[in-house]
Amino acid sequence: MVTSTPQQTLRRLTVIVAIQWMGATLGLPLLPLFLEHRGGVPTVIGFIMASFFVAGVVTQFFLGRLADRFGRRPILIYSLIAYGIASTAYLLPVSAPWFALARAVQGASAGAIEVASMSAVAALFTESERGRAISRIIAAQLLGLALGPIAGVVVSVNSLGWAFFAAGMISFVAAVVAYRTNLGDRAFDPTPLPRLQWSPQLTGALVAASAGGLVIGVYEACWSLLMHAHHASTLQIRLSWTIFCLPFVALSGFGGWLADHANRRYIAFGGLLNGAVFLSIYPHIHNNDLILFMGSLESIGAALSAPSISSLMSQGAVHRELSRRQGLYATSNTAALAVAAGVSGFLFTINSALPFTLLAIISMLLTLTTLWWWRNVTGNITETT
Repeated sequence: MVTSTPQQTLRRLTVIVAIQWMGATLGLPLLPLFLEHRGGVPTVIGFIMASFFVAGVVTQFFLGRLADRFGRRPILIYSLIAYGIASTAYLLPVSAPWFALARAVQGASAGAIEVASMSAVAALFTESERGRAISRIIAAQLLGLALGPIAGVVVSVNSLGWAFFAAGMISFVAAVVAYRTNLGDRAFDPTPLPRLQWSPQLTGALVAASAGGLVIGVYEACWSLLMHAHHASTLQIRLSWTIFCLPFVALSGFGGWLADHANRRYIAFGGLLNGAVFLSIYPHIHNNDLILFMGSLESIGAALSAPSISSLMSQGAVHRELSRRQGLYATSNTAALAVAAGVSGFLFTINSALPFTLLAIISMLLTLTTLWWWRNVTGNITETT
């Protein structure tokens, strides 16, 4: 078994997560257009994009339970390998609907990677350090998301399959790193898992995950289509992802510090509201340069709040329920993503602004309910340490 300190493990995890996300996003901004070239209409494209998230919904809690029972490291390794295999399928000369299967395998694998890595951080770091540690993982995700589209800038829509093939190879490299990483797993414990501690705090975190998932789901299915409708160039579409991610990466460390030193409830609420408001604005902006600038502003609120939301989810949990909590959190997030991505393609065919406006309103309403769920939660962790 590989041994390492929590900080060494965190550094390895950031490498794994950054590598996997960079590989996963090499061709992601152009995927809807790639599917369109393979005969996919917006409704079919929405279904294919949703299959990624539906697979996560079906598997994430189950995989979290396995991680609590048997360990996080094997879950992480096998998921990276499965993601790599599925990514190579984009070289196959098939029509758009067939890619739903590859997206489903990628979705299940990506969900397991998130569950294993985030629950490992929660297990390795104390409550008062957790926000800053989580922010490192989130920053790695966004760094990969920022670099992937730029690294794949030489790839055209017609050759996008090769970008996903490269993503598969990168995922295999990440699996090797994972094999040499200790995720804080204890020796196998044959005793039954403790019951999951259900509370208004956990419910509020799951609602928050859903509110954020609705926003991201619209972007997954319709962002590239919206920019394309606004006559954005391929470079501008790629840059829109990168320009959103860079402020996130730069400020996520401060967001982690806020999660450990300020009131997590207020920061989480403000970040969720920020995301919904920006979602409702984008369809009404027809200047693509201004859209890029607005994306960087939205990113600031997301960076400052994401560690607080994740920290609230794991706050007070015992060691052998952390992966199940993370699995529930990821399931709520990806379920909302699946719904949003699935309906957004259809709504986009009616009116390009409709999915952005409607899902923003629903996200805002869900965000408001967190004020009730978290009303008795200790928001400032330093008060209890």
